[in-house]
Amino acid sequence: MNGAIVGDIVGSRFERSNHKQTDFELFHRRCRFTDDTVLTLAIADALISQKRYSDTVKRYARAFPLAGYGGTFKKWMLGMIEGPYNSWGNGSAMRVSAIGWWFSKLETVLREARASAVITHDHPEGIKGAQAIASSIWHARKGASKDEIKAYVQDQFGYDLNRTLDEIRPEYAFDVSCAGSVPEAIIAFLESEDFEHCIRLAISIGGDSDTIAAMAGSMAEAYYGEVPRDIMDKAQKFLTDDLNDLRNEFYKRMSARNV
Repeated sequence: MNGAIVGDIVGSRFERSNHKQTDFELFHRRCRFTDDTVLTLAIADALISQKRYSDTVKRYARAFPLAGYGGTFKKWMLGMIEGPYNSWGNGSAMRVSAIGWWFSKLETVLREARASAVITHDHPEGIKGAQAIASSIWHARKGASKDEIKAYVQDQFGYDLNRTLDEIRPEYAFDVSCAGSVPEAIIAFLESEDFEHCIRLAISIGGDSDTIAAMAGSMAEAYYGEVPRDIMDKAQKFLTDDLNDLRNEFYKRMSARNV
């Protein structure tokens, strides 16, 4: 989950001003946390408190109303839209990472990823994106190789992961769909050499930079073991105290569950 938060913060300043290279300062005064972080932590809180995903996501979104939500999501969070709205966007996948960590069985991860998605993103592509990210995290933290993760995602979800970033990058443009950003985030993870390299690769694709980096970073954290301390120390300075407290509580609970 920390990986998603770091990816979001680092990618925030590039979302509308893409930087299709890997040479950039990770943290900058223009960085901030966005809706990716807020809703990722909302899902984490729902798991800790055992409350409904929909209620908790709405509560967090309303507490941070300027985090950068999409127009339809804003109407949903304010109660102007009742129930899910058939979204195929990557909002379902950007917020799901805590589920990949929380549950011990893959079938539970898939079920809960779906449940967290359908509160808004009940389109099959929205559900698939959330399940692909959550299950990749689960496989990574269970010790699966990148080849095994790649094979599983391709077989289970039908994403084409045989492309390279060098092939994707030149023509890639802003795309908020799961179908047009989740595979790219997974490819960035698969090509990475370590956590920081993964974030840099994800940003270098362009497009919806903060969300692609959040998704890629969430998988990289699980695969490489943790977010490097120096990177997390810098990232947490961008968060409010209450968000940091929740983040720490999640990992404390995770440690207890693993014991």
